[in-house]
Amino acid sequence: MVLEIAQLSIKTGEEDSFVAAYYQAKEHLEATDGFRSARMTRCIESSSRFVLLVEWESLESHTENFRNSERFPRWRELIGPFFDEDPEVIHTVDV
Repeated sequence: MVLEIAQLSIKTGEEDSFVAAYYQAKEHLEATDGFRSARMTRCIESSSRFVLLVEWESLESHTENFRNSERFPRWRELIGPFFDEDPEVIHTVDV
């Protein structure tokens, strides 16, 4: 199992619209082979900061099955306009 961690900075005042767009966009993640689960969290100290946690069966599930599919551009069309800066994305494994 691979955990994708994406730190997202959202334009001030657009946070609620971003959350609504995320729930629409999430179906594109869920339709991907190798997807396990997704969870979006919101920072308490800075309400325009979010962290997306996605569990994938493998790194390739994310980088090939999702990012190289027609679902990824649709995902970005829905949530990308709310980004204040490019997301920081890392992949981790349990130890």
